[in-house]
Amino acid sequence: MTTLPVIAAVDGSEDSLRALDWAVRAALTREAPLRVVHVRQYPAWAPPEFVAVDTADDPVLDQVRARLADGAAGRPEVEYLSRVGAPGTVLAEVSAEASLLVVGSRGRGGFASLLLGSTGIAAARDAHCPVVVVPRPGRQVPEDLTGASDGPRVVVGLGVDRAGDDALEFAFAEAERRRVRVQAVTVYPWPPQIWAAPGEFALPVIEEAGIAAETRALAEERLGPLRERYPGVAVDLAVDGGDAAGRLVAHSRNAELVVVGRHQRRLLVPTRMVGSVTQAVLLHAAAPVAVVDPHGTGQDGGADGERAGQE
Repeated sequence: MTTLPVIAAVDGSEDSLRALDWAVRAALTREAPLRVVHVRQYPAWAPPEFVAVDTADDPVLDQVRARLADGAAGRPEVEYLSRVGAPGTVLAEVSAEASLLVVGSRGRGGFASLLLGSTGIAAARDAHCPVVVVPRPGRQVPEDLTGASDGPRVVVGLGVDRAGDDALEFAFAEAERRRVRVQAVTVYPWPPQIWAAPGEFALPVIEEAGIAAETRALAEERLGPLRERYPGVAVDLAVDGGDAAGRLVAHSRNAELVVVGRHQRRLLVPTRMVGSVTQAVLLHAAAPVAVVDPHGTGQDGGADGERAGQE
């Protein structure tokens, strides 16, 4: 049994309660406890040295207790934590002792038109464990993919130009738990552009079929070790030309989960960042999105953690 809990961040909004339901199912599939966390935003006039503290009386957690009590026979072991502080900061702190952090795409604050709230962005950027952002239902995505896969699956963005992608490991482990297939999506830029003269572009004489074939071969090489470690997981490989974020969003239609890496840290920018592709997928994907640190913290535990260490 995974000892590290799945954390569900709640604030009483419909978005957070939707994330709570997703976290309950995730905890059950992992045979892990569920920790429900509510962070009360401290007032704007609080001094800079204000420290988050535990609180006993919390109506939001009372609401969650009542909600979970209705399905007590089918829920994991649950514990509750109420804190006061900046939500993004507190969630990053508590995520250090979690296997997964689940948040809604938006909370109670901000503008109604926002696609992703500040807490979701902060969690995806700063958490010490994988983060799942659960979107509102009804997001529309393009339907222009030829031969696009459908049905239960975990979609994962697969980059062929770098090794050690923990997002790929996470996707296979999640698909194994859910008993669904993995759809690995790798995208090559098309049409390619080269500089012809200052301020001008020219299209090189390159056959797209050749680029697609080479990209597929590299992707299959990346997938080889994962196929061996997860022999029971079926794999579809989608090789697309165009914009990586747009292709992943299009493939998110009817998927159970989309998995992306957070960002590759650069030598001169060692801080955590959310890359442009990941941010676009968080904003527009129709399925829940898991953001995984490409440097991996090993928080998943159990057999999956051992497998990750073998890569």
